[in-house]
Amino acid sequence: MKVTPVEKLFMLFDETAEILQEELDCTYLEALAESGENLFHDDILQESLSEVTRKRLKRKYADIIIASYAAEDIRKAFQLSILKGMKGHIQPNHQMTPDTIGFIISYFTDKFLGAKTDLSILDPAVGTGNLLSTIINRQGNASQTRAFGVEVDELLINLAYVGANLQKQQTEFFQQDALEPLFIDPVDLVVCDLPIGYYPNDIQASQFELNASKGHAYAHHLFIEQSIKHTKPGGYLFFLIPNGLFESEEASKLHTYLKRTVYIQGVLQLPLSLFKDNNAGKSILILQKKKPGIEAPKEVLLATLPKLSNKEALDKMMLGMEKWFKENK
Repeated sequence: MKVTPVEKLFMLFDETAEILQEELDCTYLEALAESGENLFHDDILQESLSEVTRKRLKRKYADIIIASYAAEDIRKAFQLSILKGMKGHIQPNHQMTPDTIGFIISYFTDKFLGAKTDLSILDPAVGTGNLLSTIINRQGNASQTRAFGVEVDELLINLAYVGANLQKQQTEFFQQDALEPLFIDPVDLVVCDLPIGYYPNDIQASQFELNASKGHAYAHHLFIEQSIKHTKPGGYLFFLIPNGLFESEEASKLHTYLKRTVYIQGVLQLPLSLFKDNNAGKSILILQKKKPGIEAPKEVLLATLPKLSNKEALDKMMLGMEKWFKENK
């Protein structure tokens, strides 16, 4: 049976990560990042390895010329390896944005932004970089796309950095709390799978308009405000939000803030079949930052996406969306 490029790359990532995990006495994900660095630099960088292990790794790496693989194949294989490493002991903030959602968001970024030649993108909660990489790879001119990723977790940002290097993406990473001051110029596009929950730093939260009236602020509200601040006038923001975002006790404050700063272009509810239970359902919120000369859409694009396996319903919805774009863009 013919082995696909993704399968071949996954086997390489997986086998070399397992060798390094055993030799370095570290986690699988830490070993995966180390192996990715070796592949990128075309060298074995871990000085403490035994000669036998070095020879084993060299034989494995010799089978692959990483530069000959498509960026999207590298992303998928690296993502599969990360998913393997996360199985069983996953922290809630370490969950990866599924490919299906990444593809849906990238379809809409294409529709709203068109073929922009010098696109700048920010993901303020970049995690392992899967959502950001998916969108960059689907841009026709990935080499001219400048991207920025912010992540507080050292292991996640290390994996994102290694993955971006292997895919030859022009991405700068910042390891920090994304709700503290960001030294990143405003961008054309923000994409973010919003971290949901309370933000524990009340002093920092007090710098935001969307700080809570009492108690801890919602981190996801603050991420929306921080993202809007770092978007160019006329730029777009695509957020993965919980379906109940506008039903919380702080929702009226959020609604007022959005009304003043952005135009809501669309709210697309994702199929519940993508989530473990109905309470975990999410939607894509599409915003455009206000700018003189830009008007609100005649009507907001509101839709509940059907199961992606339901081709007939999907085709019908796509026709409706094409009609919306003709009338509103």
